[in-house]
Amino acid sequence: MREGSISAAGAEAQTTRDQDPAPSEGPSVGPLPEHPLRRIPIQPVAGGLLLAVVIWFLFVVDTRADNDVVGGLRTLFDGVVALPGMVVDTEAYSSWWRYMSDQEGWGSIATNVREHVQLVAASMAAATAISVALGVLLHRVRSLRSTALGVASVFLTIPSLALFAVFISVPGIGVGDRGPIIALTLYSILPILRNTVTGLEQVDRSVIESAKGVGFSPFQRLLRIELPLAWPVILTGIRVATLLNIGIAAIAPLVGGTGLGGYVRDGLQRFPDVTAVERMWTGVVATVLLALVVDLAFTLLRRATTSKGLRP
Repeated sequence: MREGSISAAGAEAQTTRDQDPAPSEGPSVGPLPEHPLRRIPIQPVAGGLLLAVVIWFLFVVDTRADNDVVGGLRTLFDGVVALPGMVVDTEAYSSWWRYMSDQEGWGSIATNVREHVQLVAASMAAATAISVALGVLLHRVRSLRSTALGVASVFLTIPSLALFAVFISVPGIGVGDRGPIIALTLYSILPILRNTVTGLEQVDRSVIESAKGVGFSPFQRLLRIELPLAWPVILTGIRVATLLNIGIAAIAPLVGGTGLGGYVRDGLQRFPDVTAVERMWTGVVATVLLALVVDLAFTLLRRATTSKGLRP
């Protein structure tokens, strides 16, 4: 009888504990007040400060150095306003066409295009051979990857004209196409090298293991498995580097080289004399058209050299 009473009392106490809310461990604390500085948007403030510094430099500090910033901006605005009229000026197009067909001649233009292509092709052949071989090495020896890519990145930070001019004083190079070819080669290494490493890294390891299982040597696996599978990515790097070089190669005539940049150089030297603008437009338009043709050629080359399973 006593045991039953104890059990009933224990059950009643347990029920009471279950119904009662859990005691709080301490006094309730509300949300902390937000700091006033957190309400200030950082990015707009930083952008406003940067804009204020730029305006202060252009219109206060630089003006004291006798640079007419306001006049330059006014001239730029006038040029933008006059640009639509220049675009629809049929007489300008007629003058440009007469220069190309009568004064310069299509044969001379074709010769400059060929020289420009030879300049780019020579540098791209050297850059492709160096970058693919180095990319295979970096794929095998990962410890060298960051150093090699860092050095290749430095080449792109050097101003084009400065790098071209450096080789003039080097014995055995001097004035001519040798310096521009070396400079263009250095500029082309990074895109091809990075894409070669990336393409080799994307090759499925199971395919490589299968090639090992059938007895392929490392060299056979590289030539028959890894490089063909990585080829679309490598070709993209070559394509980017080639289009980059077509534009940069226009600087070559400034250091004694050949190519379409000679028209731009001659036009700048003769400006504002007769045929100055026509010469510059000839060099610019021919360079752009050459880049478009080369880009189309790379598209066709990719379709012709890539299996259907690897096409996007």
